[in-house]
Amino acid sequence: MNFLEEQVSTALYFDSTFDCEAAKIGPGEYYFTDKNMLIVTVLGSCVSACIRDTKAGVGGMNHFMLPESLEKDSPISKSMRYGSYAMEVLINQLLKNGARRENMEAKIFGGGNVLRSFTTTNVGERNALFVRKFLKGENIKVLGEDLNDIYPRKVYFFPQTGKVLVKKLKQLNNYTLIKREASYADKLKTDTVGGEIDLF
Repeated sequence: MNFLEEQVSTALYFDSTFDCEAAKIGPGEYYFTDKNMLIVTVLGSCVSACIRDTKAGVGGMNHFMLPESLEKDSPISKSMRYGSYAMEVLINQLLKNGARRENMEAKIFGGGNVLRSFTTTNVGERNALFVRKFLKGENIKVLGEDLNDIYPRKVYFFPQTGKVLVKKLKQLNNYTLIKREASYADKLKTDTVGGEIDLF
């Protein structure tokens, strides 16, 4: 299995509400573009960073579940499941496609306390603290955030303009999101990362 192939979302569709092309990303994925389009995700305890270059017109979003791996030298630590890697990959992809660090801005979302099994480790809160600290260390200004709380969120990001729409899912009648994150969390406990991993 080449893990890198699973990182970039290929879930493209036409969003009739916003009348534009869109990419949907899930846990462990990211997407970046220079097109006038939409990137969308649904977050529970996971966090997404929406980052763009205000002049180059390129931007992207990631979606990660855990701040960072305790096994720093393991190939598993270099995967999109971890914020430390997910942030580096997204920023490096933007830089490789014409962005400049001094022109980057970010908006950050998620970290809700929605997984009961994760409450003892406060994974949502840890994710929120991590993403703030990471962006501060990279000197990327954060223009907006909607972090923590107890609700899942649906996030719509328009990279070319920087506009973000957030819908808190207070009336979540089904548990699709919670099941998806719980399933992904269980997978992280046993899954190994194989194949080639490009380091930037």
